[in-house]
Amino acid sequence: MKYAIGCFFSAVIGGLVVSALDAPSAGLIASSEAQVQPNLTGPRIIPPTPLKPAPPEVNANKTTPEHITELFNQRGLSPEEEINVSVYEKLNKSVVHITTKGTKSDGFFMLEYDTEGAGSGAIIDKAGHILTNYHVIEDAQQVNVTLFNGKSYQATFVGADAINDIAVIKIDEAPEVLFPVSMADSSKLKVGQRVFAIGNPFGLERTMTCGIISSLNRSLKLRGNRTIKSIIQIDAAVNPGNSGGPLLNSHGQLIGINTAIASNTGQSSGVGFAIPSNLVARVVPQLLTHGHMIHPEIGIQRVYETEQGLLIAKLTPGGPAEKAGLRGPKIVRQRRGLIVIERVDRGAADLIVAVDQKQIKSAADFLDYIESKKPGDTVVVTVLRGKEQTPTKVSVTLTASQSNRP
Repeated sequence: MKYAIGCFFSAVIGGLVVSALDAPSAGLIASSEAQVQPNLTGPRIIPPTPLKPAPPEVNANKTTPEHITELFNQRGLSPEEEINVSVYEKLNKSVVHITTKGTKSDGFFMLEYDTEGAGSGAIIDKAGHILTNYHVIEDAQQVNVTLFNGKSYQATFVGADAINDIAVIKIDEAPEVLFPVSMADSSKLKVGQRVFAIGNPFGLERTMTCGIISSLNRSLKLRGNRTIKSIIQIDAAVNPGNSGGPLLNSHGQLIGINTAIASNTGQSSGVGFAIPSNLVARVVPQLLTHGHMIHPEIGIQRVYETEQGLLIAKLTPGGPAEKAGLRGPKIVRQRRGLIVIERVDRGAADLIVAVDQKQIKSAADFLDYIESKKPGDTVVVTVLRGKEQTPTKVSVTLTASQSNRP
């Protein structure tokens, strides 16, 4: 009896399950049965639907030989290596090795001794003009240039801008062995962008190092306390001998001139500096034409930085600023008996707050803006004068600086 009840219960449950499973697919099953088994009665068992094969498992960290091979091109280079190799193949012939010879005098013993120096440069045209740093060739009596093919030439001096540490020299050679660099717009550079330095560190010719742009618009104090704000900071290894060599982007375009490192040992510490290509592009045409940079002159020799702006401390007598009506401090003389006492009244000086409606916050801002102009350009200087709170605008026409030569 127990067995009979158990079988009956199983049959009932089985029938319910089959009916439940059969309901959603009634139309499909009826059609199938009409073609295959038209006279079936009783419980029906539905065959399982075949499963589609699972897609192959994707493993992002797959390191099979086949997968690794896919990462390389026909030259056997990874994408990153291809960029590195392409930049070097395209530009290494544009880089030259510069060596210098000269003499210096010992001021105490009045003795002369020979000096030697070395650096790098980049060919900028088919005429044989070479771009480098001024400090590489400064005081040199002889400058020699070695090309990629090992041939050496004695170079001639073309021009220099000591303030911006830029110089141009020239060699005489057939155009077919000269490979000029092309320049990119340094204003479009981004921090993190990959860069390449090719030069001659320690005399090792056409050595390439790579890194990234670590920062932009750094301030670097150069000759004559001149500070350039637009300096590029890089972490690519730059060592003695790299000075004057090109800093390149991933397209093989010049974006700067490697010029200095921050180091206590004189060797690379991962902090290098390059003069931006836009400054180079502004200076070089004048060096080719005049042999020196004609800097615009506004006739303000010194200023004091304040929270409100720049207080004029000294004007050039008869200079553009004084002629235009800008005011410096006033000398006040007081007589006390036989003694005349002089004092400087700085309150009489104009306070510069803007130039051409551009707010000026520092002396470097002011100098950079004036340097971006040309002699003959007119700028509108906005000043606060004395106790007046209403700004006064003075138009100043810039002249050519009288200290143009290095």
